[in-house]
Amino acid sequence: MKAAVLHQFEQQVVIEDVDVDAPAASEVRIRTAATGICHSDRHGQTGGNPALPLPTVLGHEAAGVVLEVGSNVTAFRPGDHVVVGPAGSCGTCSWCSRGLPQHCSDLGRTRSRAMPPRLTLDGRPVSQFVGLASFAEEMLVQASSLARVPEAMPLDKAALLGCAVITGLGAVRHTAQVQFGDSVAVIGCGGVGLSAVQGAVLAGASRIIAIDRMPEKLELALAFGATDIVDAATSDPVEAVRELTGGGVDHALEVVGHPATISQAFAMLGTRGTATVVGLARPGDTITIPTIDFLSEKRIQGSRLGGTRLRVDVPLYAEMYLSGRLDLDALQGRTIGLDELPRALDEIDNTTAARTVLTF
Repeated sequence: MKAAVLHQFEQQVVIEDVDVDAPAASEVRIRTAATGICHSDRHGQTGGNPALPLPTVLGHEAAGVVLEVGSNVTAFRPGDHVVVGPAGSCGTCSWCSRGLPQHCSDLGRTRSRAMPPRLTLDGRPVSQFVGLASFAEEMLVQASSLARVPEAMPLDKAALLGCAVITGLGAVRHTAQVQFGDSVAVIGCGGVGLSAVQGAVLAGASRIIAIDRMPEKLELALAFGATDIVDAATSDPVEAVRELTGGGVDHALEVVGHPATISQAFAMLGTRGTATVVGLARPGDTITIPTIDFLSEKRIQGSRLGGTRLRVDVPLYAEMYLSGRLDLDALQGRTIGLDELPRALDEIDNTTAARTVLTF
């Protein structure tokens, strides 16, 4: 199969022929239909995770059609339309048992150490980014990383449910637990941030302030339901938010992953406000926040994959899209082919599209 292989950090991916093994007992082989290009992929490409084994195939937000299932897989069968996301879980560890599968501590328990590499290139092992590797014509993944969607669901739109939507909308629903009438600021208006804006709309937030440095993305945020926009390239976002709200917001969601914007999220909170960090920071990054603010009962917390329950949330969001209650059409800002992927990854920080989707 054709796949985009990363051989060295800070280099372009290379389109090469990679061999894929047959499914093990708990695995599923999928024909990839579409996969979104996320900043987390760029994060991996540029060495944000130095422990990532190379060579590797990036990609983690996808949809496709089941081709083959392992002997222990009963939830899926060939022909099923599925979303693939980095939210697999074992179902039995302490975190899964507490209803927090995003923190699963035993996902690899069904994969034997003696198992041969799942992907190979000229006989050499190729790792799968977060166990998925969706920048390829096929995927071989653990069954727990899949959720079925209706056949009426367009697979290019379904791919967005694999990360952008479950992370952004999920952070609003599950982690921040935004309530009807709350005020919300969203820092960063890419695919995840715009999904958070939609989540705030669905939650009934009274004020939704979108913050970005690109005017095109701020216009998209307005289309998705933001009540106010702040251009961080021309104004101080903290001052702007505090002025718009008369003192600060109930919730600030940071979707960039930079220490400066995380600090800004905390600074723009009102009394008893909560900052939720959704963006992926680099190892070693730290922030400094004024301790006096804790007297106002302000809080800061992280959000991992939006606290998603993959097989509950993905089918729900698919049905919401099909019924017109969730907009994924505008979220898919640009569609490319595999040969365009190397440049798209390099240019991700400058694209004005909400989400670029690679289709096969």
